[in-house]
Amino acid sequence: MRTSNLDHNATTPLDPQVREALDAAARAEYANPASQHAAGRRARHVLEEARERIAGLLGARQHGVRLLLTSGGTEANNLALFGLAGQSHGRMIVSAIEHPSVLEAAARLERRGWQVERVGVSGDGVFDLDQLRAALTTPTRLVSVMWGNNETGVLQPIAEAAQLCRAAGVPLHTDAVQVVGKLPIDFDRLGVSALSLAAHKFHGPRGVGALVVDAAAPLESLMWGGFQQQGLRPGTESVELAVAMCRALELWAAEAAARPERLATLRDRFESLLRAGRPGLVVNGSRAERLPHTSNLSFVGLDRQELFVALDLAGVQCSTGSACASGSSEPSPVLQAMGLPESVVGSALRFSLGAGTTAADIEEAAARILQVCNDLEKSKQSRKIVAEPPTRAANSL
Repeated sequence: MRTSNLDHNATTPLDPQVREALDAAARAEYANPASQHAAGRRARHVLEEARERIAGLLGARQHGVRLLLTSGGTEANNLALFGLAGQSHGRMIVSAIEHPSVLEAAARLERRGWQVERVGVSGDGVFDLDQLRAALTTPTRLVSVMWGNNETGVLQPIAEAAQLCRAAGVPLHTDAVQVVGKLPIDFDRLGVSALSLAAHKFHGPRGVGALVVDAAAPLESLMWGGFQQQGLRPGTESVELAVAMCRALELWAAEAAARPERLATLRDRFESLLRAGRPGLVVNGSRAERLPHTSNLSFVGLDRQELFVALDLAGVQCSTGSACASGSSEPSPVLQAMGLPESVVGSALRFSLGAGTTAADIEEAAARILQVCNDLEKSKQSRKIVAEPPTRAANSL
């Protein structure tokens, strides 16, 4: 049975052209880019070319902006929060719908004595700018608000939040892991102090990401023992992974004008097919601006875990929430923060498309999902009939 991959927010397949670039870089057998001999200098040249190209594709062109290579989005988020927080205690603001790598980092700082304020969202999952404005009247050291939510796809008003933070003299970090490679990025114009990304979310390799940091942001290192990357993220950089991430971004940039619209059309078609077959379907965050490839759907009346298992058996890959928290059976904290009813939260699944998703994929996946839903409804009804006690009339026979 052919598998329908609708879980690209968890990870994306490596693009064949990225694989070729990765293989070519591996075959080149680059030396340590910190070595001073000719082979090391050659490796350093290739690495810095890739770094400069990545920064340019992200719109990070201003003098002094730093692009620090990391192992992925989680490390980039941790480096941003702990690195911008510094050593002394202070006050931090985060949104209530952040990825676990931000929320858990904030909770750890809270245990160290930091004051952390969590700003809420609307029923559509949009960050409350008025609440942020009010919160910034109290001295604050750092704000972190994700750009595109990994569960609902709802886009947050990051440019507006950046204006508020700049006016208050507070650095703003944004987790853009689900946005990079999906929508155009212009770091310099956006106005944030730091931005996180991960290559495997846009058909690049796993194990590499980056933190883009404004020249004025006072970032401190979390590790020691090397001078690499200005000492802010020491350790030997992988030339191969940097080259591959660069290639993945280049492939996105070549389709940047068309891919978002194509994915949004497929997403809308997918939701339309499911709504037609299941009128009670709820599209969470549908009234807000969303990432073009993400749908968070509640199949009210069905249990999300039971539906997830049934869809997996039917060859449909999806998610019950963030991949980094997928081992948890707890309801989605994002949907709960939106104040949605328990029936909606308890029946929600996330579906996400990729660059290679086709209209045929969407049609086939929707048909399978509706069939699974119908089968579960019938099974549920059968269990209900079996569980019901005999009627009085039946007992009299």
